[in-house]
Amino acid sequence: MNIGDAATRSGLPAKTIRYYEDIGLVKPLRSANGYRTFRDSDAHKLAFLGRARALGFSIDDCRSLIKLYEDTGRESAEVKHIAEEHLSRIDEKITELTEMRATLATLVHACAGDHRPDCPILADLASKQ
Repeated sequence: MNIGDAATRSGLPAKTIRYYEDIGLVKPLRSANGYRTFRDSDAHKLAFLGRARALGFSIDDCRSLIKLYEDTGRESAEVKHIAEEHLSRIDEKITELTEMRATLATLVHACAGDHRPDCPILADLASKQ
């Protein structure tokens, strides 16, 4: 199948597929004239990568997950370790975003938003914290 077909089957844009090829995540066959030929297994791998990226896994994580997926002798503990590390990063980000939201909500609430120039939001942004 060509890249358009692979894009349709995997749900990924052709540009993303080309990028994944450039960084070695997928290796479609090349015909004598240089055209890419994707196998069913390539489309499946691309869909796998799309799902992993949608869950926020990094490219390096995806590289490891693909390698583990293709290794029938893998230990699920390795996969779980990657997922647990990613989950921990997500939890840290949620904590950061929650704190960021609370701070911004406080500043928005404190700002009168009227014709006066006083603005606690700008004052906070200008402060050295």
